[in-house]
Amino acid sequence: MKKTLLTVVLLISSTILFAQEETKKDDAPKEGWTKGGNISLLINQSAFNAEWLGGGTSNVAGNLSISYDFNYRKGKLTWDNKILADYGLTKLKDQEFIRKTNDRLELNSLLGRQIKESLWYYSFFLNFRTQFDKGFEYGEEPILDTTTGNVIGTREIRTETTRVFSPAYLQLGPGLLWKKSDNLKVNIAPATARFIFVHDMFTDVGNDQAAIDAFNDAGGYFGVEANDTFRFEFGAALNGYAKFEIMKNVSMENILNLYSNYLEDPQNVDIDYTANIVMTINKYLSTNLTFQAIYDDNAVGAFQIREVFGLGVNYGF
Repeated sequence: MKKTLLTVVLLISSTILFAQEETKKDDAPKEGWTKGGNISLLINQSAFNAEWLGGGTSNVAGNLSISYDFNYRKGKLTWDNKILADYGLTKLKDQEFIRKTNDRLELNSLLGRQIKESLWYYSFFLNFRTQFDKGFEYGEEPILDTTTGNVIGTREIRTETTRVFSPAYLQLGPGLLWKKSDNLKVNIAPATARFIFVHDMFTDVGNDQAAIDAFNDAGGYFGVEANDTFRFEFGAALNGYAKFEIMKNVSMENILNLYSNYLEDPQNVDIDYTANIVMTINKYLSTNLTFQAIYDDNAVGAFQIREVFGLGVNYGF
C-alpha cells in the first residue's frame, strides 16, 4: 500500500511539474464566467460467425462520457465547478444480462479567495459522487429436471449490490488552494467532513444481535453499519487537477483525490486517480484512453482498476 501510494504521488508530482511549464504560456485569466464541455461516445463491437476457428465471443459495448466546466472569477474571488458523468454498457452473445462497464456522476465545486497577490487562496470545497443505475454481482445456479431432479444445465443469475444514491459520497470543508490556472491547481483541506449515504435495503439485517455483529465485523456496507443509512467521517482531503498537452493534438487530464479519516484507521488513505488522454483526429473524432484507480478499504481492501480505450465521437460545447 505504501509503495503504491508513493508511486501515485511521484506520478502526479512529475505531471504537475510538466504541466507547470505548460501553464507559463497561459494568458492572464479573464473575469466573469468561463464555460465549456465535451461529450464523448465510444463504441466497440466484435462479431464472429459459427465457422470462425480462432475463438472469440461476439459482443458490443458503448460508453458515453460528459465533462462540463463552469468557472467564475471576479477580482480575488474564484469559483470552479466541474460535472463528470459516465455510463457504459456491454453485451456478450449468449449472456443473459447486459452489464455495466462504467457508471459515475460527480460534481466538484471549489470556492477560493486569493491571499494578497500570491497563488494561494483561502478555499472551501464540495465533492459529491454517486451513480445512475443499479449494480449487480453475477453468478450461476443449476437448472434441475422437474421429473428426476437431476442437474441439466446452469443459468446466469444476478444480485443487486448498488443503486442510484447507494452509495453516495459527500465531502466538504475549508482549506487552502494553490492555483496556477484553471488547468493546474491543488486544494488541501485538513478539516473535511465526509458522509456516506446508502439505501436501507442493503443494511437491514433485523434485530438479531449475532447478525448485526457479523455484518459490522465484515465492514458493513461501504462502511455503513447494520440498520443505518449513513456514515459520518472527519479527516483530511487533498484534491489535485492538472491538464496539459503532451504533444500537438494529444492532451492529458489528471484528477487526484486523497482522503484520510481521522476517526478510524487514518493510515488507510483513500485514493481516487483518473487519467484521461485524448488524441484528436479531427473536430469530431478522437482516440480516448481513460484509466482510473480507486482504493477504498470500506468498499474493497484492494485497488479497483478501470480502463477504457476506443475511437470516440466528440462534441465540444
